[in-house]
Amino acid sequence: MPELPEVETTRRGLQPHLENQAIHAVIVRHPRLRWPVPIQLATLLPGKRILNIQRRGKYLLFDTEAGYLLLHLGMSGSLRVVPAITPPGPHDHFDLVLANGLAMRLRDPRRFGAVLWAGSDPFAHPLLAHLGMEPMTAAFTAEKFFRATRSRSAPIKQVLMDSHLVVGVGNIYANEALFAAGINPKTQAKRLSLTRTQRLIAAVNSTLARAIRAGGSSLRDFVKTDGEPGYFQLEYAVYGRTNAPCRDCGQPIKHIRQGQRSTFYCAVCQK
Repeated sequence: MPELPEVETTRRGLQPHLENQAIHAVIVRHPRLRWPVPIQLATLLPGKRILNIQRRGKYLLFDTEAGYLLLHLGMSGSLRVVPAITPPGPHDHFDLVLANGLAMRLRDPRRFGAVLWAGSDPFAHPLLAHLGMEPMTAAFTAEKFFRATRSRSAPIKQVLMDSHLVVGVGNIYANEALFAAGINPKTQAKRLSLTRTQRLIAAVNSTLARAIRAGGSSLRDFVKTDGEPGYFQLEYAVYGRTNAPCRDCGQPIKHIRQGQRSTFYCAVCQK
């Protein structure tokens, strides 16, 4: 599933093509994605400009003159900017056609993505209202995270992936950030000291920033808005590297399951 770096990479790729552009038409080829695509989009959006594109966690928010369009890439989705006359493929389910002849096209083979209408207050939408702290912002502090985890006995990796506490840190980047911070993913969240929590927050922010600079990770379906892959997977320290030598100490990377997800770590470097 695309995580925060992939969604942020997508947002940045869309901005120069979509912001301040007028919408000409909405084309829905498959109305049933994770939830039904609202039928009113075809009448609400044509003739309206896209004012800006924001991101909240793994959600994209298109601020238009009519209100907010909310998109989620789901398990396999990607957004591309193409000439509007480009013939659609079998998994191209939604187009936002612009007056300048381009189109933003949602490709989603598994159809777990979402195209929804959030109205005038997107942050009150049920999908966004209860989201936690946003990494790489002033709201994401070690002190807040430390206080929020004092009663959490679950492993720190699972807590780090709880979107009610912090958003956008999926499985890949939780693994990588914990390695960068030198913290064993099995450690109970409440056992982390404030000093180690500070190290973890810094590692989360730096890992996500590095991934964004690399264009995200292209595993399975994700590509950027120009159709090119991201390259952060070439920099993984632990994710997917079972039994490969640790890049720091040379010991084999271990693989376990936590909460139905794969966890990768170095037992020597992560305590």
